[in-house]
Amino acid sequence: MSQPVGTLPNQVTGDLYAEVQTFYARQMRRVDALDIEGFADTFTEDGEVVHAGGRRQRGRAEMIAGMRANLPRYQDIAVRHWFGHLIIETDAADADLLRVSYYTLVTQTDREGKVTFQPTFTVEDELVRRDGRLLTRSRVIHRDSPAAPSAG
Repeated sequence: MSQPVGTLPNQVTGDLYAEVQTFYARQMRRVDALDIEGFADTFTEDGEVVHAGGRRQRGRAEMIAGMRANLPRYQDIAVRHWFGHLIIETDAADADLLRVSYYTLVTQTDREGKVTFQPTFTVEDELVRRDGRLLTRSRVIHRDSPAAPSAG
């Protein structure tokens, strides 16, 4: 899915940018280590993920069940999620809400060291601050595809 490029009404601070980057580094290290419960704990209790194919998971329990069902897929490979080009937007009406858009690349390394790449995605998250810590409330994952040719 080709994503439009927006402009930011305001620039976030370097401290906030670093906090969000650190949040994602910790979140993805949990999923890459197959720490399913730890990964689910980085979402709000009612958190939601909408996968690129349209499948929706609501709440930590549903996320954990879905991830457990997929564990055999990750046998004998090391998975790494790479995030970049973060755009972080604050919400003037809610100081505890952040909207974050980023690109993601997933690599898989087998026992011989061969690396394969998964398709790239653009992800839109809503992060909320609860008791001083960031959590993901909503994640929508869009599989990237070429833009349609322009008419004319």
